[in-house]
Amino acid sequence: MIIALIIILLIIVWIIAMYNGLIQSKQKVKNAWSQIDVQLQRRFDLIPNLVESVKGYMKHEDGTLAKVTELRTSWGNATTVSEKAELNNQLSSALKTIMAVSESYPDLKANQNFSELQEELRNTENKISYARQFYNDSVTMYNTKIQVVPTNIIASIFHFTEEEVFKVDSEEVKQNVKVDFGN
Repeated sequence: MIIALIIILLIIVWIIAMYNGLIQSKQKVKNAWSQIDVQLQRRFDLIPNLVESVKGYMKHEDGTLAKVTELRTSWGNATTVSEKAELNNQLSSALKTIMAVSESYPDLKANQNFSELQEELRNTENKISYARQFYNDSVTMYNTKIQVVPTNIIASIFHFTEEEVFKVDSEEVKQNVKVDFGN
């Protein structure tokens, strides 16, 4: 009888430990996503200053500037990883256009404010890249944990579901955003 109670107690402790491990992994994924979210928001916060810096030089690029502003507005309404990833992809394309067009304007390239914004953007892009990697690593570990035996049993019982990795779907966006023009 005592042996049966000890075995039952050990099984309960084991189940609790697996459940807590799943919760810890899920919280790590949430934290990793919030790090991406913070960096993407930082990038979107740089947008108004960037747009103002290039507006006078790029009058014929109003469509690009309007697209960047529209994406910044859409960012506040996005709720899922895939929605935010898509907005990120679109913004990366628009920023590439702005940076490429800025090559044609030596006065803009020499502008102190624009140079500072380029540096801020470069730093933010690096942080976003690191945050994406950390997030995808966290998601991969969590998704693996909910699929392997025996934690998959506990995950199934308590309805843990797979998380989505942060993907770049567009081939154009997979190219590096170049924000340094020979500084």
